[in-house]
Amino acid sequence: MPLYEIETDSHIIITWAEDEESARSVVTEAYAHDKITRITKRPRDTWVISKGVLGLTHRSMGICSIARDCLAKSSGDKVHAIRLYMHETGSDLEKARKVIESNMVMGW
Repeated sequence: MPLYEIETDSHIIITWAEDEESARSVVTEAYAHDKITRITKRPRDTWVISKGVLGLTHRSMGICSIARDCLAKSSGDKVHAIRLYMHETGSDLEKARKVIESNMVMGW
């Protein structure tokens, strides 16, 4: 089954679907108010997100460990975890948000 990347005005959705119409129905069912801006059939059945694109390439700080620790301390409260991460690392708001949200997606 092909993998589709569907971008809406609010989300980027990665899903398996039989065809483009089935992929569109996933968005309609889950996010009825979103407008599809782009739909792409991926050339492979794997999705990869580059840490470099997210600005997560600095390894000496153990950013994932710090982010997960901040999430644990904040009991999963994203805003509080971002503040903790900024305090612990000296990162700006945008980088802290990316790191915390990325780790939330990974199931800290």
